[in-house]
Amino acid sequence: MLRFVVGRDDLLNSRFALSPIVELENLLRKLNRRHPPLPPDWAARVTPAYERLRAETALDAVLALQSARYGPAFVVQPPQSMTQTIEQDLAAIRATPLAQARHEIDECLSRQPTSDERVLRVLRDPAVATILADAMAAAWHELVAPDWPALRAVLERDVIHRGSLLSAGGWSAAFNGLHKRLRWHDGAIELFGMNGTHALDGAGLLLVPSVYGWPKAGAYLDPPWPKTLVYPARGTAALWEPSTAAPPDALASLLGRTRARLLVALSEPASTTQLAKSLSLATGAVGDHLAVLRNAGLVTRARAGRSVLYRRTPLGDALAATAGE
Repeated sequence: MLRFVVGRDDLLNSRFALSPIVELENLLRKLNRRHPPLPPDWAARVTPAYERLRAETALDAVLALQSARYGPAFVVQPPQSMTQTIEQDLAAIRATPLAQARHEIDECLSRQPTSDERVLRVLRDPAVATILADAMAAAWHELVAPDWPALRAVLERDVIHRGSLLSAGGWSAAFNGLHKRLRWHDGAIELFGMNGTHALDGAGLLLVPSVYGWPKAGAYLDPPWPKTLVYPARGTAALWEPSTAAPPDALASLLGRTRARLLVALSEPASTTQLAKSLSLATGAVGDHLAVLRNAGLVTRARAGRSVLYRRTPLGDALAATAGE
């Protein structure tokens, strides 16, 4: 069992952050290891570009460092905030001291050796951090960037949900349901399936939701990185499996079918991008319908990071519930 021992200052300093590079790394793990797999339609869309990148860039050197329970943290550094950008992530990789990169590469290869000379040439190069950053940049733009607005909406929606639990019931409530192998117990955060005890020493725990990390949880434990827990974001299934369910007839007759679908879908806060993705609608059309629902007092909106999230008002909740949500 992995235990993070938590003091009062740790509760004050624990925080959420979003990470573009974590999403990319978890996608690469899914494409490389095929377990757990991506949804078939999603895999069919990104696999050709992934195979081309392996042939044309140093991506295989990144993949060679990934084992089932370990990976190079300098390539996937913990984020700083809710507004983290891929440019910040790539700059951090390039700025890694060579000694730190060498240390982590040696640890990775001790766990999963490789005899691929093309890979070894990259990993022995003094410019290895820059080479790997360039490979990750190419992979980001081909594999993740087109879907990042929808992915980010899911991640922000998860943090909004956790924040509401934190406000209502403290950290024990926020951790409830974070992951089936995770619990808050006796002054510590415990994660089954990993080992070790780590004091947070007042620095708190960094919490990073991930779409592509689903259904697993992972952690950053080794210095110089902050203690970090990466957990599967709520709403991932809705992103991968767009809803085709029809709204109740009574609600559709009152609001129109599309607006009724939107109102039912807002059982939790969501952005226009996420709603468009999950309901297979044009983003502009979603925005227009949300404006009508907002003017009618059925939904409200608030900014969360870079996104604007819509949520139902009590009147909207009552209508959706009456219609048999």
